[in-house]
Amino acid sequence: MSRRHAFLTAIATGMFLFSAASHAQYKDEYTVSTVLPSAFPWGQAADKWVELVNERSEGRINMKIYSNSQLVSGDQTKEFSAMRSGLIDMAVGSTINWSPQVPELNLFSLPFLMPDYAAIDAITQGEAGEAIFAAIKKRGVTPLAWGENGFRELSNSSLAIDEPADLDGLKIRVVGSPLFQDTFSALGANPTQMSWADAKPALTTGAVDGQENPLSVFDVARIDQVGQTHLTRWHYMADPLVFAISNRVWDQFSPEDQALLKQAAIDAGQWEIEKSRSEVDGILATIKERGVNVTELTPQQRDAFIEATHSVYEKWTPRIGEDLVRQAQDAVSNRNP
Repeated sequence: MSRRHAFLTAIATGMFLFSAASHAQYKDEYTVSTVLPSAFPWGQAADKWVELVNERSEGRINMKIYSNSQLVSGDQTKEFSAMRSGLIDMAVGSTINWSPQVPELNLFSLPFLMPDYAAIDAITQGEAGEAIFAAIKKRGVTPLAWGENGFRELSNSSLAIDEPADLDGLKIRVVGSPLFQDTFSALGANPTQMSWADAKPALTTGAVDGQENPLSVFDVARIDQVGQTHLTRWHYMADPLVFAISNRVWDQFSPEDQALLKQAAIDAGQWEIEKSRSEVDGILATIKERGVNVTELTPQQRDAFIEATHSVYEKWTPRIGEDLVRQAQDAVSNRNP
């Protein structure tokens, strides 16, 4: 019996040491990159994820948020590459900013693909969403859940825009994506690529006439204070967020903690999406109270913009993947109201 007792004790000790060693491999702090801080839904999504992981792991997994893309010196387009290489552990990132490294993510930037929230959900929660997550995983980053940055609406300092001709010659600040350049060029505008840090001064001086962003950004950043007195709600594209972790870091976690991280991301994403959508009407009312002229497109007016940007689909569908674009279009067509 003494030998058996000694043997079982040795096994128990070994299992304890193995468990301790596996947890000892965990870092004291895991970096989480975001572009926008806690004042915005984007930052709030990251806050909720960190909060849930800390609570459910009882403090074993410590995550710290670095907003304003500070881990990549402010260049948000480098976030995905930094995460893939392990320089950044985790992120709540934009499909726009990651699209240079993951071409499939340009799907969400196709103009007027998603007319409403049901269309977004039909894509992200269906076969197209699964295919996009597989494409991200293939490139060195494990996607865990979806969040939401919202529909990007158009503002300018000159006139109410309700038809493509209104954009002729307007200088519109756009993010660093060639697809955005093509979309606004197709509409007759003069798209000007610049970082957000440079955009507000350019809007103030009139170097550019307008910009496009979700209502939450327009509101919190007080874009109306830099001459943007006209806002068109055209829902020309939406920008889903992705909760993700470097493959290198993901593989270091136990299966139990991988499940914990993923479920926390799913819960944080659902919380943030519901919160963001519920706040839109209030934000819109606040913007109007500040004297901003808000134009809501009719279905017929929106159709004119769709027709004007048809060339963008011809150019970008092969780059994104014809099967993926078709899956997304079918999902939108068959969505639940």
